Amino acid sequence: MDYLHPKLDDAAIARMSSLALAHVGDAVYEILVRTHLACGGTQTAKNLHSQTITLVRASAQAKAIEHILPDLTEEEETVYRHGRNAKPKTVPKSATVAEYAHATALEALFGWLYLGGQRQRASDLFDVMMEE
Repeated sequence: MDYLHPKLDDAAIARMSSLALAHVGDAVYEILVRTHLACGGTQTAKNLHSQTITLVRASAQAKAIEHILPDLTEEEETVYRHGRNAKPKTVPKSATVAEYAHATALEALFGWLYLGGQRQRASDLFDVMMEE
């Protein structure tokens, strides 16, 4: 198994819970944000860290997802909806329950895309979110 470049089949991904997809998607989304910021110009490590936190917090993810919802395929919408309806045991104090649900859905979508080998699609959706 190549864990850096996974390509799971539909059945393997279907066996994963939405929260498991979100667990992977959280890391995928953060690496996209970190790469986006680092490639955007020379900055201090402190500035990169604070900008990363600003973009990966649940409230920012909940806003970002709004920009791509109309562009999602039917299959992507299903993954998003399942992620949104997942029931995590805790919600951070910095987010509302609704924001956290949308952030979890975004992360589930990015986890699903990554694990399914659809890295270009994940990158394209991320680009749309960063344009806003």
